[in-house]
Amino acid sequence: MPECPPTLASLRKGYTAEVKPEETAAPRISLIIPAFNEEELLPRLLDSVDAARAAFDGKVEVIVADNLSTDATAELARRRGCRVVVVEPRSIACVRNGGAAAAQGEILAFTDADGRIHRRTFEVIDAAIASGRIVAGATGGRFERWSLGLAVTFAAFAPIAVATGFDTGVVFCQRADFAAVGGYDESRLFAEDVAFLLALRRHGKTTGRRLSRPRGARTVISTRKFDRWGDWHFFTRMPAVGWRLLKDPKAATDFARQYWYRPER
Repeated sequence: MPECPPTLASLRKGYTAEVKPEETAAPRISLIIPAFNEEELLPRLLDSVDAARAAFDGKVEVIVADNLSTDATAELARRRGCRVVVVEPRSIACVRNGGAAAAQGEILAFTDADGRIHRRTFEVIDAAIASGRIVAGATGGRFERWSLGLAVTFAAFAPIAVATGFDTGVVFCQRADFAAVGGYDESRLFAEDVAFLLALRRHGKTTGRRLSRPRGARTVISTRKFDRWGDWHFFTRMPAVGWRLLKDPKAATDFARQYWYRPER
């Protein structure tokens, strides 16, 4: 596993950022988008981000954390007015932390480059944090297309989200709380998002705050993994993968690189 620099500190080796000198007022929210070879799908996300920024009274900065893309991802992000942070280690946790290290906002929000956020996203996030009762949260999401396999998958995971407070979509927390838990666990190639929310839930209990799944701002989630692996793959493929991982923990790295870190993206 490549070593990643500490989070939320001054930018270190492996992290380079572009800062616009005219931007002096600190933003309320920093939206961090990890990206590797996302020139095809990033524009539709940024279109949705523009709509959400227009609907929000506060200031939002958008940071694309570019994981050494070989396509036009970084150039496209610059043209669209995003700040670009280059993060070298091939690890989603490192990429998210690299974007957070460059962020200036009081609230840090994270979303995937292949989805689309809701127009009310920043309004909902701001209200949740302003309540003083929320340590972190996620807006939730819905698939960009549906089939029987996708519907059954959604139905299987929905009760877990309700019971635990863990969800997908746009994940958010305050900068201070992000620093308190050390950001995303960089030793993990996958499930770092679950570990992150679990750490924040534990941290929130010390100050009487909880996780939130605010309504009214669901993200549209890409189904490209289902397009590649099949709409039923969580039931036909994943049980065998889970058994294999129990027998050979080292297989987790091979699985992660095949499922999440394919060379072409």
